[in-house]
Amino acid sequence: MFLALLSYIGIIVGFIFLTLAIAAGLYYLSELVEEHSRFTKRLLEKLIYGIIATHVLLLAFDHFPFWLTLFSIGTQVVYYQNLKQFPFIQLSSGVFISSCVLVLLNHYFWFQHFSRPSIPPPTLRSSPLYEPPSTFPSFSEVSSFFGICVWLVPFSLFVSLSAGDNVLPSTVESTNGFGSGMGDGERAGTATLRKGQGMAKVVIGKVQEGVAEVARVIGWGDDPRSGGGRIV
Repeated sequence: MFLALLSYIGIIVGFIFLTLAIAAGLYYLSELVEEHSRFTKRLLEKLIYGIIATHVLLLAFDHFPFWLTLFSIGTQVVYYQNLKQFPFIQLSSGVFISSCVLVLLNHYFWFQHFSRPSIPPPTLRSSPLYEPPSTFPSFSEVSSFFGICVWLVPFSLFVSLSAGDNVLPSTVESTNGFGSGMGDGERAGTATLRKGQGMAKVVIGKVQEGVAEVARVIGWGDDPRSGGGRIV
């Protein structure tokens, strides 16, 4: 009985450490994106092009459903619209809201496709030319498809984009300056690009503040406002 309790404690501790590792990785990626925003934008553009090409190849060689593939390609096109003002994004904009909705729909439709393989009609199965599928996609194939073709671009955008609420108004104006070469406006824009925090950093910061507040309430740490030092 105690061994079973110990296993539950181990699962909880392992989950906490895994969550902390993911949060640390997201924070580090956000720091890299803030330092190399132009390179990140080019990388995301090529990534979207590559995923669209992958969908076309899956349609041609693996006979993926046409309309579902077309829907996924359209989803990637909507994701691409977020790069027009990269790395800044307004959370209330139609493009961002549409992207969030399409992420869920795209995942749901593909999940339904792989969980319930389509069965051809009896007329097609009775044809002498019909060849039933020899194998169904394995777990590694399905998970790889979801990781690369469904979730990779939304996850990358989540790490890369900066919420408009966390950017100074002068920052957005300076990034839209005119002129060729490295003029004053462009230098100002390059300097202020780093002031916009990525959404991943904002989320991690809010969670960190919440954990610190809970720890203060239950007495695990000192209240920073009282001069007692930071939470251990």
